[in-house]
Formats: sequence, structure tokens, C-alpha cells
Amino acid sequence: MERVFLCKVSELEVNQVRKVANDKYGDIAVYNLGGSFYATADLCTHATASLAEGDIEDDLITCPVHWGQFHIPTGKAQGFPCEIDLKTYSVEIKSEDIFALIEADSELIAKG
Repeated sequence: MERVFLCKVSELEVNQVRKVANDKYGDIAVYNLGGSFYATADLCTHATASLAEGDIEDDLITCPVHWGQFHIPTGKAQGFPCEIDLKTYSVEIKSEDIFALIEADSELIAKG
């Protein structure tokens, strides 16, 4: 398992999402939902859009292109037009640093 640095806790305000570029695994979206941190693939599974440019409503992220939604903690698609779930990553916080924990085969999945 690889730890990928996302950002500092202080850099992500409550109910904010940020895109973290990652060439190896694909871009990652990191979220602060009321002080709890989550990470998912940044690319919408329906259209080529950055979810970090979308809006957070409760625990859902809305894609900025076709307004499909995903449940941030689980990555579950919440109905049409999004039908394929997002890849999610476990998050680890060390001191002020937020990391995504990525399985070794995630590169094949993200780039696949």
C-alpha cells in the first residue's frame, strides 16, 4: 500500500473539495465534510469532468457537467446519468498531513 500526500488539514476548509494531480494513479479529489476527510477519484465516471469543480451538498458531490451525484464516503453513484461508482481511497492523517492510502493494483484500475 502506498501513501500519497494530498494536502495539509489547514488547507482544506469545511465542506470544501480540492483536486490533487497524480500522474501515477489519476487525479484525486480530497474532501473535508464537517471535519472528516475523504478521497475519491477526481474524474466523474459518466463524463470527463473534474469533481473538484462540482458542488458539495451534505455528503454528496455533484458533477459540474451533467449534475450527476456521488456519495462521497462510499463513492456510490446516486442515479442517472451516473451509474458507475467512484473509486474511493482510505485516508490517513499524520500530524497536519492528509494522505490517501492506495492499493498496489490501483494504477492498473485508474489507468485501465
